Amino acid sequence: MAGSKQRPPLSLSHFVFLLFLVQCRFINVFSILDPVDFLALQAIRKSLDDMPGSNFFASWDFTADPCNFAGVYCDGDKVIALNLGDPRAGSPGLTGRIDPAIGKLSALAELSIVPGRIIGTLPQSLSQLKNLRFLAASRNFISGGIPATLGQLRGLRTLDLSYNQFTGDIPRSIGTLPELSNVILCHNKLSGPVPSFLSHTLTRLDLKSNELSGSLSPDSLPPSLQYLSLSWNRLSGPVDRLLNRLDQLNYLDLSINQLTGQIPGRIFTFPITNLQLQRNQFSGPVQPADQVTIGSVDLSYNRLSGQVSPLFSTVQNLYLNNNRFTGQVPGSFVDRLLNANIQILYLQHNYLTGIQINPTAEIPLSSSLCLQYNCMVPPVQTPCPFKSGKQKTRPSTQCREWRG
Repeated sequence: MAGSKQRPPLSLSHFVFLLFLVQCRFINVFSILDPVDFLALQAIRKSLDDMPGSNFFASWDFTADPCNFAGVYCDGDKVIALNLGDPRAGSPGLTGRIDPAIGKLSALAELSIVPGRIIGTLPQSLSQLKNLRFLAASRNFISGGIPATLGQLRGLRTLDLSYNQFTGDIPRSIGTLPELSNVILCHNKLSGPVPSFLSHTLTRLDLKSNELSGSLSPDSLPPSLQYLSLSWNRLSGPVDRLLNRLDQLNYLDLSINQLTGQIPGRIFTFPITNLQLQRNQFSGPVQPADQVTIGSVDLSYNRLSGQVSPLFSTVQNLYLNNNRFTGQVPGSFVDRLLNANIQILYLQHNYLTGIQINPTAEIPLSSSLCLQYNCMVPPVQTPCPFKSGKQKTRPSTQCREWRG
């Protein structure tokens, strides 16, 4: 057209310069991540899928920068954290398996998998992640054994594999990890003994609802523990020497095992808010060292004997039922019960001989008292748990035998 100016032909030097710009832009977009990490993320993506209702992998477009993917966090050209699945409570998780390529993410310090339907085993390749500090994959369907090679992760601080289908022993190598703070392996099918834990920073140990057996040695757990739950297992033997060392505990649940021996009076002075020792085979008298300030104490279904200590009268919820306690109920219990300072006082199924309470006394509606099936006629009629049975008083022959 008239008046239009034609562009001069592109010189070779200009063409090379433009090609260089395009290559630089390509490198910035597609090669920002280390190639090994890039390929590992691709393999992880191929082995996992969103469950119906989940949209976690929508951003995993490998034509873009993987460091912008949901759940992927980078430092420079390396992946340092991988959180697989939408972390919001109630969101559907992922399905599939954990690809062994995850062990190629050499800088990974944090790995978490949200609750979902992940199946298969935990890859042995996780032991290659020498920088791993945090490993959590709870509430999935992961099975097989816990790899003993996890003991090579010397910097691991949190291990949460709870609510899965793991079987076999807890590897002794895990107990040797020096930096552990939290070990949560509850609700699996683990068997064998509880290994010794050597970490001086371990504060939480939760192994409840497994099939663990054997006894606990006095020095198997560190004094740093604040939370200890071993309930619903098959553990046996005495624990008094062990418990005497754990004076930082604020939560203790050893219920539903086969533990024996005496309950040390010292543990009632620990900063515990909830003490659960029920359904074991503890025996002998229970003598707190001082007035008990624990909110809830459950010692029911054991073989405890002797008189009920008045130092328990400050406990809000006290379960001493189904033991072999004898003698009178201390008067301090009556005073606090009538003042509504005690909410639950279960003393049924013992060999108690009396309680000094006026038969016309009105038990506060907020309080629950059960005295049935002792060596006395309950002076007040209060509703008891259904499983306490219908008999109000223990047969006199049993009471005579127990008194000797």
